[in-house]
Amino acid sequence: MSQSDVRLREIQKSYGKVHVIHGVDLDIEPGEFTVFVGPSGCGKTTLLRMIAGLEDISGGTLQIGGEAVNDLPPSQRGVAMVFQSYALYPHKTVYDNMAFALKIAKIPKVEIESRVNAAADILQLRDYLQRLPKALSGGQRQRVAIGRAIVRNPKVFLFDEPLSNLDAALRTKMRVELATLHRRLGATMIYVTHDQVEAMTLADKIVVLNKGRVEQVGKPLELYNKPASQFVAGFIGSPQMNFLGGVLAERHGVATVGLRPEHLKVSADGPIQGTLKHAEQLGNETFAYVNAGALGEITARMDGTLGLEPGATIALGFAPEHLYKFDATGRRVD
Repeated sequence: MSQSDVRLREIQKSYGKVHVIHGVDLDIEPGEFTVFVGPSGCGKTTLLRMIAGLEDISGGTLQIGGEAVNDLPPSQRGVAMVFQSYALYPHKTVYDNMAFALKIAKIPKVEIESRVNAAADILQLRDYLQRLPKALSGGQRQRVAIGRAIVRNPKVFLFDEPLSNLDAALRTKMRVELATLHRRLGATMIYVTHDQVEAMTLADKIVVLNKGRVEQVGKPLELYNKPASQFVAGFIGSPQMNFLGGVLAERHGVATVGLRPEHLKVSADGPIQGTLKHAEQLGNETFAYVNAGALGEITARMDGTLGLEPGATIALGFAPEHLYKFDATGRRVD
């Protein structure tokens, strides 16, 4: 499987006077699994479509494999895209769906058969090649869509929220399959999602986008442990970080302090006092939602059974090293 780097320099996108991508600079290394993540409207899908050639680039330079591709059509960029919808031909078999682009490109029949069978083996689809899409499960259909990309032997794979149509259990299974596929192919992959769990579990590198700008780029645990901003801290991690102002923030000389739910512990002399609003007991852990008065509602993630009923008074403590501090602009300060 071929590999290519992708370089974005001052990439911009405008629709008339409306600017949606603001000077993005980014390096994606050969063989790297990079995930674009952020809330709806942050520009992640637009950026992916610009790399694919499905959206024009308003400014800046895009290079794939060292070649500027701004003006190249999608078919000449060496990329293959897997969409949120499977976009399979319902009247064609799995084999014909996977082979279609190769037939259009007039690839020899023997090579087409070799590529399709090889992709089918990788994706465990060999027994389904003569079935129609309607006879497949959602996960199998998504595998066919991925197989259709694999057979093209692209320089770069592009994934646009490919798991969002699947149920929760199947999404978990497909995440594992995608991670395994990446290790096996060693291919350059760019993946768009709004799901930070997908980003954390799949990525070599995460790009957090906010209103068309890059908030932070880094390895998953780097973003989790050292978020550059309040936005990143709130987006990476589930349940999200608690943000507190008032006396607690003033005591540390900042506008806002942050505490991850797992860093809060029940403590008789804890500085955070409140009333238990609700407890989600999941067996191995409990999410406690605490009304802390002027500090607002706080989420604590605890082991096992909490043993308290809604309405009970609860005090929460934390270790000082787990406190995140943010200035008035939302940037993290040490």
